Amino acid sequence: MNKPVAPWTIGKINVTDALKKVEVLLRQDKSISANVRAMMDLLVVVIHLLLGKLGLHSANSSIPPSKDPHRKRGSKRKAKGKKRKPGGQNGHEGSSLSWQENPDHIETIEVDRRTIPSGQYRRVDFESRQVIDIEISKVVTEYRAEILEDSHGNQFVAEFPSGVTRSVQYGNRLKAQAVYMSQQQLVPYERTRDYFADQCGIPISAGSLFNFNKEAFGLLETFESIVRRQLIVQPLLHADETGINVNGACLWLHCASNELWTLFFPHANRGGEAMKAMGVLPHFGGTLCHDHWRPYFQFNCLHSLCNAHHLRELQRAWEQDGQRWAKKMQDLLLEINEATEKAGGCLSEKAAQKFRGRYRQVLTRGDSECPPPNLKGHA
Repeated sequence: MNKPVAPWTIGKINVTDALKKVEVLLRQDKSISANVRAMMDLLVVVIHLLLGKLGLHSANSSIPPSKDPHRKRGSKRKAKGKKRKPGGQNGHEGSSLSWQENPDHIETIEVDRRTIPSGQYRRVDFESRQVIDIEISKVVTEYRAEILEDSHGNQFVAEFPSGVTRSVQYGNRLKAQAVYMSQQQLVPYERTRDYFADQCGIPISAGSLFNFNKEAFGLLETFESIVRRQLIVQPLLHADETGINVNGACLWLHCASNELWTLFFPHANRGGEAMKAMGVLPHFGGTLCHDHWRPYFQFNCLHSLCNAHHLRELQRAWEQDGQRWAKKMQDLLLEINEATEKAGGCLSEKAAQKFRGRYRQVLTRGDSECPPPNLKGHA
């Protein structure tokens, strides 16, 4: 038996029951013409499809969390075991600041002799404590190029450092900080501008921040080529694509990555055209992990299908269609993942064989609960 599907309600109307009644009435009423019956059947199918979409969210489909209705927080897969209080746990070493052998400043604190008995004392040692802090301040470096003049009045001027071309300009460390805030921390231009004005007393326009990013983009061309070459020779890659907004236009941001290297590539196309233009997958011969979207299979490499996507789809099959096998498969995949992590990333052959057997049993049950469609006559 399948899990009873939760009824859909709108207000006080049980839509699921209403649809069942309509379907029964349609089967019983013999006076309805074939054309009207076909139209009514089509409407029932459309309503079922719309109801199915109502229950989709980021945990059971490819819908991103930002599009979730009401943005419900938290996960249905709660952590196993006892609830933990926030903060460090008993027995956990945690992380702490390390002692600095060469501090930037040393301040010696002398004993206030007015607070101790009178007498003769000698210094025997110091008790030390360190405070790690930051300095946020504007640093202005003025370059003065020497001008020499010979006896004939000819002048010779020393060369300024490379890149110092204006009477007043922004330095590279400031530019790097601005690019980091904008591109890594995703701070908007206006707020980045406010930060430099409020914390450092440095006026920067949004246009200048844009130019800093543009300059960094140009300087990273060589690095991008290195990333592309490195990804091609890796044994395992993960690939995905997601929609992004660029100046009001909808583009696709393609990603190829592993634990060391990541390449992002925006393109107007979602499929094979963009994947080829990215310049990685056509030359890749390792194992490619992806969401089993068809364009990925055109590339001549081993293919590994992403279980994060499988878990979401199984969640939908269980929640909305009542497929019990889907729940069992979801639990099994999570169990395999946990066992693999505990084993250090690789299961023993004996353990793997047991999991394969259970995996195939669930698939067999799935074929029984949800048999494939009869394609006879549709080939």
